[in-house]
Amino acid sequence: MRSRPHPDWIIPDWPAERRVRTLITTRDGGVSSGRFASLNLSMRVGDDPRCVARNRAILRACLPAEPAWLTQVHGTAVVDAARATPGAEADGVVTQSPGEVCAVMTADCLPVLLSDRAGGSVGIAHAGWRGLAGGIVENVVRAMGVPPRDIIAYIGPGIGAHRYEVGEEVRKTFVGRDAAAANSFTPRPNGTYFADLYDLARLRLAAAGVAEVYGGEFCTASEGRFFSFRRDRTTGRMASLIWLEDS
Repeated sequence: MRSRPHPDWIIPDWPAERRVRTLITTRDGGVSSGRFASLNLSMRVGDDPRCVARNRAILRACLPAEPAWLTQVHGTAVVDAARATPGAEADGVVTQSPGEVCAVMTADCLPVLLSDRAGGSVGIAHAGWRGLAGGIVENVVRAMGVPPRDIIAYIGPGIGAHRYEVGEEVRKTFVGRDAAAANSFTPRPNGTYFADLYDLARLRLAAAGVAEVYGGEFCTASEGRFFSFRRDRTTGRMASLIWLEDS
């Protein structure tokens, strides 16, 4: 019997089919301490591996299977959860098979969860600015194997526009691909910009043909319940997960 998720964890509010299950952890509910307190799920940030293993076991008790953990590289590669090797280098994962858990880890970047309306195909993207600019969202949509118009999206917790300062090179990268992206950047007196990562993700989803988008209401850098690399530098990682239950 599965455990109930920690009360501070997030169950996305979106109109996915009942067999589509989702879960987003916060930093609460684990055993790590210090900068990683308490539910750090990454083995790559300097936390005690024994604590991470216990944290993953806490999460695993709420899931039908061990997640398809990726080695995320801020790239655009996508794997199928049923065929992925442990630690595969990718920033997106999809599945059409019940019981296969797709997962990404974040601490300011966006987790973008995707499902077709029929509940037969799901996927998730780890979407920082490099991945968004490179096409990770479009690649996950394509890998799901269904018409984009039949896909809905939920954007999980990421850094808010008022905390995400970037340089001109980031703005140029996005505007060079889509002039409408200029509206996602607010100039600052020092020559940098505040970038609205949520808005940029919505633009890339629209470009991929996904029109129905939910979520986008959190700021990991401003809210203490979340890990944030921008805020703390040395810190843990949260997980966003999506899977299909048996019909």
